[in-house]
Amino acid sequence: MNSSRQIAQPTRGFTLIEVLIAVSVFAIVLAAINAVFYSAVRLRNATARSLEEALPIQQAVAILKRDLANIVAPGGTLSGQLQTGGASNMVAGQTSPTFYTSTGIIDETSPWAQVQKVSYLLVDPTNRVAGRDLVRAITRNLLPVTDDVPVQQWLMGGVDAIAFYFFDGSQWMDSWDSTAQTAKLPLAIKVQIGLAAEAGGRTPPAPVEFVVPILVQGRTNQTQQTSGGGG
Repeated sequence: MNSSRQIAQPTRGFTLIEVLIAVSVFAIVLAAINAVFYSAVRLRNATARSLEEALPIQQAVAILKRDLANIVAPGGTLSGQLQTGGASNMVAGQTSPTFYTSTGIIDETSPWAQVQKVSYLLVDPTNRVAGRDLVRAITRNLLPVTDDVPVQQWLMGGVDAIAFYFFDGSQWMDSWDSTAQTAKLPLAIKVQIGLAAEAGGRTPPAPVEFVVPILVQGRTNQTQQTSGGGG
């Protein structure tokens, strides 16, 4: 009786050259993936940083626009003159005229009128950053027994300067006095915010500039004459 013998065939493994080639290809692919991944991370961080830096600017501009667009004309009970310089700038660091605006929020915890007195200040920053902080000073109680200290609201940092310009219908003026102007209020107010250069930066960023039309105007002492009718 013949017995059959099965001869085991030797299994063929990877040679050293094949292993080295596979490792090299894997390393190249991994390096490419790593470069793309870290480029995406750096782009995400730069985008997030830009958004974080732009958010206070957008918020400050929105508040400024709302205050100026809702400015209250002089002559009312809860209002005052729009004046630049002189007695209107009584707060240290104030860089804007004191004006009255109807942007106050009325609720159970704020028993004041909707009209509030507002001005804008540039103060030294609390941390070591370039420029100064833009602060909004608010007075809600317009009929106090004693002078109230304005509540300060931080808006943004890194401000080099802020300027207000007033349009009288023919030209832009850098000052305004509603007691001397025939129109009482300007037809538009332009705000220019200069941004400070970052540490190590060669040139400062472009200034932020916007114009707010003034639609409300105060009453004048002139009366209009109508023709006909009298007897």
